[in-house]
Amino acid sequence: MSQTPQTTPPLLELRKVSKSFGAVQALKDVDFVAPAGTVTALVGDNGAGKSTLIKCIGGIHPFDHGQILFEGKEVAIHSPKDAAHLGIEIVYQDLALCDNLDSVQNMFLGREIRNWLRLLDETPMEIAAGQTLRDLNVTTLKSLRMPVASLSGGQRQSVAVAKAVLWKSKLAILDEPTAALGVAQTAQVLALVRRLAESGLGVILISHNLNDVFAVADRISVLHLGRMAADVATADVDSQEVVELITTGRYRRQPAHAVREET
Repeated sequence: MSQTPQTTPPLLELRKVSKSFGAVQALKDVDFVAPAGTVTALVGDNGAGKSTLIKCIGGIHPFDHGQILFEGKEVAIHSPKDAAHLGIEIVYQDLALCDNLDSVQNMFLGREIRNWLRLLDETPMEIAAGQTLRDLNVTTLKSLRMPVASLSGGQRQSVAVAKAVLWKSKLAILDEPTAALGVAQTAQVLALVRRLAESGLGVILISHNLNDVFAVADRISVLHLGRMAADVATADVDSQEVVELITTGRYRRQPAHAVREET
């Protein structure tokens, strides 16, 4: 007697989530999936609802209604602490790093290790920070003790991502990680994004740069005016179709497994 194969539930699944701010409907009945070990690009024009969606996932705003499932179980996220407890970490575009502190101090900011005298225990923090960066194959930092202000854009982004990974995150949300970076630094950060997924994390990549999206994303989800216009494998669309989805919410050709807004 043959057995039905077991399917692993997505790491994160949103079902019919909505969010309003007064009379403004920011999100309307959005379905969204972010599997583990996968880079899911979230794209859309300004005002499409991308920032609202990730802020709700991160616990900054509550969804008005809809379901949040994490590892197949329905959960409630009321605060950033709830999101962090689940293993959700967000690296915002401004990185939220303190320029006057070094990489170790930034990675442990607010979560410092202290000894029995309640003094900072620098050694285990430096060891853990260094190991996390090595695991991510970040080799461009000459010293963990250099102030972050002296680092390049790509190095700062690597520290911000490593800070998220350090706390055993399961889902990393990266908001415009290559914005204002040069060609070499962009390639470095995109390689880091792929390594996150290859290590088993779920990755949500928010980006306006479709070259970056097509370089690293396994799937593309397109928001248009607060609705999910498409959720499609990257291999099933080209950049022109994605641009059309971003601007109109529709495309002429229907790729396999796509979800379209009803008209």
